[in-house]
Amino acid sequence: QVQLVESGGGLVQAGGSLRLSCAVSGRTFGTYAMGWFRQAPGKEREFVATISWRGGSAYYADPVKGRFTISRDNTKNTLYLQMNSLKPEDTAVYYCAAKTRTSGSTYEGASYDYWGRGTQVTVSS
Repeated sequence: QVQLVESGGGLVQAGGSLRLSCAVSGRTFGTYAMGWFRQAPGKEREFVATISWRGGSAYYADPVKGRFTISRDNTKNTLYLQMNSLKPEDTAVYYCAAKTRTSGSTYEGASYDYWGRGTQVTVSS
């Protein structure tokens, strides 16, 4: 069983920064891909970023490229999302997710097996 707990969300002005963390339980954290997704009010959940199990590969959704950075520390069982130059359209609940299966796309939420409860990020204009 894998449990994920996000933290670090909050209210920030446009142009500001936040760093989200996701603490992951489970001895095999270092063996599966991780991702961040977000869901804004009235919208569907969308992919934000993903990182390979060793951290050597990372991919981002176009709206966040160049502004967000995903990283992981396998010694601390923790996933991060550094968010810079935040915009009001980044306002959403952010979820971390674990993809323990090798099949399925890392860009699709349906490919992820475990999810956190989310942390709210609000960017004011």
